[in-house]
Amino acid sequence: MPEDRGKAARQFLYTTVYDQCFSPCGKYLAAASNFGDIALYSVSAALSADATEKSKHPVYSFKACKDGGIFTLASTDTFLISAGDGEIQAWRWSDLQSKTAKLAWALSLPRSGVFSNAEVNSIAVDEKLATRRLYAGAGDRKIHVWDMEAGQYLTAMEGHTDYIHKVLIRNEGQECVSASEDGTVRTWDVRCSAETVHCLEPSKHELCSRPLMGKWLRCLALDPEEGWVVCGGGPAMSAWHLRTLSPTTIFHTPAACQNVALFHDEFILSAGTTPVMNQWRLDGSLRTSVPCTPSCVFSLALNTAAPSPSTKVLCISGSSPHVDCCINFGYKAFSFVFNLHKSGTLTH
Repeated sequence: MPEDRGKAARQFLYTTVYDQCFSPCGKYLAAASNFGDIALYSVSAALSADATEKSKHPVYSFKACKDGGIFTLASTDTFLISAGDGEIQAWRWSDLQSKTAKLAWALSLPRSGVFSNAEVNSIAVDEKLATRRLYAGAGDRKIHVWDMEAGQYLTAMEGHTDYIHKVLIRNEGQECVSASEDGTVRTWDVRCSAETVHCLEPSKHELCSRPLMGKWLRCLALDPEEGWVVCGGGPAMSAWHLRTLSPTTIFHTPAACQNVALFHDEFILSAGTTPVMNQWRLDGSLRTSVPCTPSCVFSLALNTAAPSPSTKVLCISGSSPHVDCCINFGYKAFSFVFNLHKSGTLTH
């Protein structure tokens, strides 16, 4: 019907892809939108020599959240996990590749008060510990922890005083690192009653502070081998060593605020409130800037599980229905398109 087509066209124009992740086999990319949809793309088909425009559209898509957006995705060997407004939900990769979206399990945040549960902006999964834990950074200032094997809620790590933007796992699953609107990066020892063992406050350091932009932090990345953490937001993006708890490098980013960062080999990839992806050397010098489609970037995803070097790509998403794909990280090769022409039906 014309009315339905008009609604779909408007939704396409206002689509934001908040997060994305690759399947364990590296052959598929999943992307999630502000309208609660998840789209699945075939990376190998899009990169093949005989790829067409159709190859850049979803091979399957479905409505994962009926009453809100999806802000974060995570992957395990078995599940694609989504969260945002509403419950944390898991879908089997094998079902999605068969173009069937069956909800495998769901987790609900403990209700605080009479209103709806807080939104989840970041999730991290640790499969190395025997308990296989899931960590969810939420708008209620807490990091909620579940035992995924038993589906049991374990605890809430409390200490942040404002919205939590990002959670990551380090040190073989023994520590959780989080960045918050309150301007702190906290490292939690998950073995000792989830105590805070380190707390960084970049806005209080003269090299990082930008008082006119505030103290909030959204950008967070870890180098698990060397103990480095990169963070940014209101304060300048900076690299800190967790042994000395002091900044070693300041990155003079073209954008006022960096939303995402990612360690890759000997470089740091970052993006934020301008339509570029920046590649930095560890000494703080800018190696290259790659123009991208989204005017504001929310996610950088690297295909570390690529079955071949030719499919080890970087994907960039944000305030656009187009997800850019970079083959050699020096330029945008093409864009996946977030449309719903092959929508599936959500089944429980």
